[in-house]
Amino acid sequence: MNLNDIKAIPSKRKYKKRVGRGRGSGMGKTSCRGGKGATARSGNETSVQFEGGQTPLFRRLPKRGFNNALFKKRYAIVNISDFVCFEMGTQVDIDKLKEAGIVKNVLDGVKVLGDGEITNSLTVTAHKFSKSAIEKIKAAGGEVKVIS
Repeated sequence: MNLNDIKAIPSKRKYKKRVGRGRGSGMGKTSCRGGKGATARSGNETSVQFEGGQTPLFRRLPKRGFNNALFKKRYAIVNISDFVCFEMGTQVDIDKLKEAGIVKNVLDGVKVLGDGEITNSLTVTAHKFSKSAIEKIKAAGGEVKVIS
């Protein structure tokens, strides 16, 4: 057996690329960063829309059309499964929901959704109800009141 017959065992470890160690390494001088400029510097984090200082496309195009975001109504959502903490025959309104910590911000109103089960008969007062929520509350012997 000669030394040139020995085969190297493949390593399981992947070594880190060592840059900036002279021209002979093939990764010297600019350390694989190319030429000059911001991309050659550390801490350069340009965003996707950055176009080298040129006014970006989204600012060059005119803003057109109607946007409903200003007029959209946002409701605080409550599920039927959240009513478990209330006792039989309780009148559940927005103030009771706030006290129980179920609703933090009322926004434009409270909407009750039918996710979960209800066993207590409750009188629930809210701005909006889903069809399944109304069915489940009435099936449990409760009552639904809509705030207009």
